[in-house]
Amino acid sequence: MSTSTTQSPGHARLARRSLEVITAHQAASGAYPACPGYEVYRYSWFRDGSFVAEAASRYGATGSADAFHRWCAKVITDRASRIERIIAVRAAGGQPAEADLLPTRYTLDGADTGDVGWWDFQTDGYGTWLWALTEHLRRHGGDPAPYREAIRLTVGYLAATWDLPCYDWWEESKEHRHGATLGAIRGGLAAVGAAGLDTAGRCGPTVTRIDTLVRGQGLYGGGLAKWLGGAAVDASLLACLTPFGSVDPAGPVARATLAAIERDLVEPEGGVHRYLQDVFYGGGQWPVLAGLLGWHYARVGRTGDALRELEWIASRSTADGLLPEQAPGVRLLAPEHLAEWEERWGPNATPLLWSHAMYLILAHELGVSV
Repeated sequence: MSTSTTQSPGHARLARRSLEVITAHQAASGAYPACPGYEVYRYSWFRDGSFVAEAASRYGATGSADAFHRWCAKVITDRASRIERIIAVRAAGGQPAEADLLPTRYTLDGADTGDVGWWDFQTDGYGTWLWALTEHLRRHGGDPAPYREAIRLTVGYLAATWDLPCYDWWEESKEHRHGATLGAIRGGLAAVGAAGLDTAGRCGPTVTRIDTLVRGQGLYGGGLAKWLGGAAVDASLLACLTPFGSVDPAGPVARATLAAIERDLVEPEGGVHRYLQDVFYGGGQWPVLAGLLGWHYARVGRTGDALRELEWIASRSTADGLLPEQAPGVRLLAPEHLAEWEERWGPNATPLLWSHAMYLILAHELGVSV
C-alpha cells in the first residue's frame, strides 16, 4: 500500500461524502435509518447503526455517535420492565414468547415497529451496540455514567437469551444458533467486561459459556461455521475475527475461517458475497462485507489486500457518491432471482448507511484523511 494511493483525492472525497451521508440522514432522535427513502429500510437497526456510529466516532463526528448511543440507551431503558421479565422467565427455566423478546429494528423515534410482516427476533445488534459504545467511550474519554443502566439491562438480556435460536444477521434461518450472532454477543460482553462496566458480574461467565459452545459445536474444517452443527460458511463470520475477536485474529481458527470465506465468497477483483445459497437480489456482493474483509486484512498486516477491498467499494459508488447495499454490475450467485426482488422491493437500496460506514472504517484503518 502506498501513501499516495490511500491519500488519493478520490478516497478523501468519498470519505467526506460518506460522513456527510451519515450525518445528514440521522434522525433528530439520534437514530440512523438503514436507508433513507427506502420503504422497507426506514427503521433503525442496532447492528447497522452501531457500525455507523463507529465510523462517525473514528472521523470525529462525536456528536453524531453520542446521539445514536443515547438513542439506543433510551430504547433499552424504556423497556426495562420488559427486559427484567424476560430475565426472570429465563432464570426460572422458562421460554418467553417470541413477541415478548426485543426486536431487531425500531422506528426512528424508538417505538416497536409492530407487525409489518417481517421477521424480527435477533440478538446480534445488542452485542454489537455494547461493543461500539465501549469503543466510543474509550476513544474519546467519554463518561459511562449516562449509559450504566442501559448497559446493565442489555448485559442481563444477553446473558438470559444468548443461547436461544434466532434470526441471523440477514433476518434468515430462525431455527439455528449462528456463529456471527454468538460472536457479536461475545464481543459486546467482553468489551463491557474489559471496560469495568459489568456491575453484576454476568459478562465473564457468559463469554465462557459461548466459547465452550462454539468450540464444541460451532467449528467445521477447523474454522467457524455459519451455524452450530453446520458445514457452511457465511461472510458475516468475518466480524468474529475483526472487530469482535471471538477467536485470535491470527490464530488457526481465524485462518481456517478466512480461507473458507476466501475460497467460497470472495471475488478476485474484490467484493464479497454473503453465502453460497444466497438469492436476495440475485446474491450479489456487499460493500459492507468488503469493508469487514478489508478491516481484517488490515488488522493482520495484509494491507495490499485491504486496499483492494477499499478500491472495490469506492468503484461501486454512484456518480454522486452514494453506496448501495449490493454492488450493481457484478457476478450474481443466483441471477434468476434478481427480477423477483426488484419487483417486490424496487431497485437496490441506495444509499445504505452501513455501506458508507464500512467504507469509512476501512478507510480509517488505512489512514485516509478527510
